[in-house]
Amino acid sequence: MIRHFVALRFRDGTSDAVKAGLMADLDGLKARIDGILDFQVRPNVSVEDPLVRGFRDVFWFDFKDEAVRDAYLVDAVHQAIGARIVAELEGGADGVFVADYTV
Repeated sequence: MIRHFVALRFRDGTSDAVKAGLMADLDGLKARIDGILDFQVRPNVSVEDPLVRGFRDVFWFDFKDEAVRDAYLVDAVHQAIGARIVAELEGGADGVFVADYTV
């Protein structure tokens, strides 16, 4: 199984409603892409503010395998949601951190 972990640094002023809508759209990918096992969203509650660097929102997908992860990466709906997320981030693409690992 591959876990695709994403940390986000939203711009000041991005509402909780906008964030929730974006995460709901990502959650909808479970019905679109076979092999997505789970999707989770959490706040980063770390107290190490200098190390957090504003990355206060995290989510992850669990994919059955690398082939499912690769299908997700090129999926047109995922890419459109990703573009909408990047538009809400401080510094655009500099406001996202991604890590994939085997679980």
